[in-house]
This record gives sequence, C-alpha cells and structure tokens, in this order.
Amino acid sequence: MSNEKRPIIVVKKVKKGHAHHGGQWKVAYADFVTAMMAFFMVMWIIGMDQAVKSAVEGYFQNPIGFSEGRASSTNLIEMGSAPKPPSSIMPVQVVARQIETQRYQDIGEKIEMELESTDGLGTIAAQVEIVMTDQGLRIELVEGDDGDTFFAFGSTGLKPAAERALRVIGGELRLTTAPIVVEGHTDAVPYANRDGYTNWELSSDRANAARRAMEASPLGRGRVAEIRGYSDRQLRVPDDPQNNANRRISILLPFTTAPEEIIERSADGAGDGAAGS
Repeated sequence: MSNEKRPIIVVKKVKKGHAHHGGQWKVAYADFVTAMMAFFMVMWIIGMDQAVKSAVEGYFQNPIGFSEGRASSTNLIEMGSAPKPPSSIMPVQVVARQIETQRYQDIGEKIEMELESTDGLGTIAAQVEIVMTDQGLRIELVEGDDGDTFFAFGSTGLKPAAERALRVIGGELRLTTAPIVVEGHTDAVPYANRDGYTNWELSSDRANAARRAMEASPLGRGRVAEIRGYSDRQLRVPDDPQNNANRRISILLPFTTAPEEIIERSADGAGDGAAGS
C-alpha cells in the first residue's frame, strides 16, 4: 500500500464578493441632498431684499390668490414687490398698525381719565394735549396764559403739580414696550445770558427734568430712549413766536410697526385687488 500512489486532490478556493447592502444608502443620500437643498434655499431667501421676501411669503400664504393676481409667466424674483392679496385678506402691515394705533388710543384715553380724576390736576389736565400723529402717540404739556404751569420762566425746575402729572403719564406708558422720546420746546424769547446758556440748553434740560419725573413713576429707568431739545425751532404758534403755548414738553410714543408709506402701499394694493374681484 505504501508504494501505491495516492490520488492528488486539488482544492479550489472561490473568492466571494462583498455582501449586498441593498438600497438603504440611496435613501440616506437622497435625504441628505434634500436637507442641503432646503438649507441653501433658506440661506438664499434670508439674503433677499424685503420686497422679494414679501413675495415669497405671499405665495405660501395664498398660492391661489397669488397665481390669479399675477401672470403665470411672471418670475418671482423679477417681480420685485409683494403680491396683491385677495380682498378678503388684510395685509399684515395694515393689521399690525391698526392694532398698535388702537392700543395707543386706549393709553391716551386712560391718561386723560387719570389726570382728570387725580386730585389737584384738574386744571393741568386741560393743558395736556394727547393726539395721534403719523409718528405715534404724542402727549404735550403746553404752558397756559400764565406761562408757569409746568416751569417757572427761565427755570428747569418742575412745578409740583407738573411733576405729579408726569408721573401719572409715565405710569400709563409702562404698559408698552415702545421706546419713549421726550422733547423740550421754548418760545422765541432770548434766554438771559448766563455764561452762554441759551434756549437750546434750556429746552434740553427741561426735557431731562421731565424724564426724571417719569422715571420716578412705575415706568422705571431705561424706558426713555431719547431726549431732544428743540429750542424755538418747532413753534406751536408760528405766527406768534413769543406765545406761551410754544413752551411745552412733548412726550412721543412712536409706532414700532411698518412705516406709514408701507402701510399706504399695502392699502392701495388691497384696494386694487378688491376692485378687480
């Protein structure tokens, strides 16, 4: 047996390929590409000007009204302005301004009521004028015929009743978050020369005195954003520059919503949409 030849056995190893992973990687890659596209779209929109942003916003808020109000061939980027909303939808800027205006009117009425009901301020209440302007709510403490209701002639010291009135005003303005501007105005009577002290300094110092009185109320510090002294450059009675009514403190609660010209354009656009419907 030992001399017999043993059979030769050849072993062939078959190389196997990698296991099949399926298509999961394609799904993950597609999700990644979609996320990146969304990210760059957001960054692209952020870099646009306000007009184009408004257009994009208008499309997603009301695609039907947007497409009906524009030709189908109009390019969103080339349009350059916000779409005309349908007549049933009020522009956001208009609604925001209306809400803020109503709130300011309520504050003005509350201040009038508080001044009239506070002991000792009945006569002063008649010299506090509260009006809505294009800038916002304006509260003016206007000197009367006697000329020293709020300040003595040439003085920056507030009269006690005037100080109480300003605290009432400040207490009501605390209900808002808008920055407050305090302005001082004088008549055209030249200030008695005292080391170069003029009506410019007098108007500024009076405005600052009003600020301190308001901050002594629940309004607190930090709410007054600006002090302005106008001297006799913005007369209340231009035909009579020395009239006592030109001497006043003006408190402005400015609008924080869109500027008036944007509101007007939005309102015109809404009107055009209504006319065409």
